[in-house]
Amino acid sequence: KQWYQRRVRGRIGRLVARVAAADPAVEIVAINDPFIALDYMVYMFKYDSTHGGFKGEVSADDGKLSINGSKINVYSCMKPEEIPWGKNDIDFVVDSTGVFTSLAKAQAHIDGGAKNVVISAPSPDAPMFVMGVNEEKYDSAMKIISNASCTTNCLAPLAKVVHENFVKLVSWYDNEYGYSNRVVELIK
Repeated sequence: KQWYQRRVRGRIGRLVARVAAADPAVEIVAINDPFIALDYMVYMFKYDSTHGGFKGEVSADDGKLSINGSKINVYSCMKPEEIPWGKNDIDFVVDSTGVFTSLAKAQAHIDGGAKNVVISAPSPDAPMFVMGVNEEKYDSAMKIISNASCTTNCLAPLAKVVHENFVKLVSWYDNEYGYSNRVVELIK
């Protein structure tokens, strides 16, 4: 499958790209980040204060990002419809901007030529999936989905186990990034 990463300067975008780069079944075709230069993108990809250094080769090569020898197109577009999706034959866009979270906003990626969009943040209206909680409800006909929030991905699997095996659990978790009030919806 060919992947496009919407933003690599953010931690989620970098982590998705690191995991994708380690999977031989996935080809990263393009990365878009309107906020950083390619040389800084290389630096940020190599070093992560939480997850450590990238255990592979990363460099800038003739205007492209090279990860383990694979050359990746780099774009600096602010709007998804400006990114040349059709030219890159993109199967999946991982939008980790936190901006295009609704179906209507994420649709700009589809309109631009991407086949599918995974939003890495909670969505007000896109179907939301969390591994270990409700991934069996995913249908490949869905073109835009949300992978919920980092908070939801941490708490929902645990909440599901407690709720199903011990006590009825209703919880509210709040942190400095915001809140995720759809956790209970996911475990129904």
